[in-house]
Amino acid sequence: MKKMLIHFFVVVLFLLTGISVYAYFVGYRVDGNASLVSFGTSTDRALLIRRGEYLTRAGNCFGCHTVKGGAAYAGGRILRSEYGNFVSPNITPDSVTGIGSWTSNDFWLALHFGKAKDGRLLYPAFPYPNYSQISRADAEAMFAFLKTIPAISQKNPDHELRFPYNQRRLLAFWRAMYFKPAVFAEDKTKSPEWNRGAYLVKGLGHCSACHSQRNVFGANDGVSDFSGGELSQIQWYAPSLLHTNEAHLQNWTQNEAATLLKTGVNHKSVMSGPMAEVVFDSLQYLTDADINAMITYLQAIPVTKADSVSALDQALTEPDRNEKTKKQMMQQGAVLYRTHCMDCHGAQGEGFTSVYPALKGNPGLQMNSIANPLLVILAGGFAPVTQLNPRPYSMPPFGPVLSDSEVAILLSYIRNSWGNKAAFVTAAEVNHYRTVPMD
Repeated sequence: MKKMLIHFFVVVLFLLTGISVYAYFVGYRVDGNASLVSFGTSTDRALLIRRGEYLTRAGNCFGCHTVKGGAAYAGGRILRSEYGNFVSPNITPDSVTGIGSWTSNDFWLALHFGKAKDGRLLYPAFPYPNYSQISRADAEAMFAFLKTIPAISQKNPDHELRFPYNQRRLLAFWRAMYFKPAVFAEDKTKSPEWNRGAYLVKGLGHCSACHSQRNVFGANDGVSDFSGGELSQIQWYAPSLLHTNEAHLQNWTQNEAATLLKTGVNHKSVMSGPMAEVVFDSLQYLTDADINAMITYLQAIPVTKADSVSALDQALTEPDRNEKTKKQMMQQGAVLYRTHCMDCHGAQGEGFTSVYPALKGNPGLQMNSIANPLLVILAGGFAPVTQLNPRPYSMPPFGPVLSDSEVAILLSYIRNSWGNKAAFVTAAEVNHYRTVPMD
């Protein structure tokens, strides 16, 4: 029996090694070309670098590869997950700690195949399943820009992952099951604007990296999976872009959606949490044409309706409240609302256009997930500072002011007033989110 087990593990190790080596060489054999760009004049190079800067912003490379208050693109930002902590690498042109020794082909292999210069398989916390959609020409432009930024000598710590996720060779199996390199292919039956939007949303914007559900192996259903999902460890919920009762853009006009994506606020909603960072670091810099193209694509996605919470799940999470108890909670909630919320959000939850979002009819308050409104109430909601909204109004944190029971009563009231209808919230649910670490 002992010999059989040893033989089994030897075979597994052989397979892992073989698959890793195969994946490494296949990656290089499939696309081992040198740079596809030749510079005719200095003007051509300047235009390429400027385009690369724009594309790098569109891909939000700055957001993940920059520690708050740190040097741009020098990495070191900790990305928490259920598998442990990932640490973003230095992508400045430092030859020792950054990508200064990389070629444009090395960079292309990282984006398109998920492989580092030394052939190591990259963890999909780096969204190469999405970046694989990026064209070779755009990758060349991005690399040309990154080679021009200040070189920062900053060696960042290694990932801190639990076993077995710290065994990088196992990524070969993950890739075999869930990853296939594929440059974006236009749909000839659609308009150029739709195709541009699809390219940005699926590829550079990597929207599915957050707005999707993950299985136990950390994989989603691909670059078109916008089913919505909770961001592990920080517990913000990235709403579904498919469901009409979550964040599907068919609920808004093109102008309403564009205003939100460019400024972080419109009369119906305010970007908070991780999405506020995306607006601050990336979306505000996009052209109106690209923003509208993304909206065109997202609005064309077939709509679905989110599944309601099952009776069993509701029974497990919500105490059995009779109508008398709910009426009392609504009465108490009305008092709390008048005291803490009405001055900004209005007596009827109507809000104040482009300053304080409306609570009446707000889908973000009526989703099955209560993560986002609870985190905003407890820790405050801070809209991004943008070029078109340089001095945004923000919401103060009420965690230090209100108890768990009071927050539960207040949010239950908001979720069931002015035509809103959603499940009541418990004090235990509030307490769960009160202890969430904030980046």
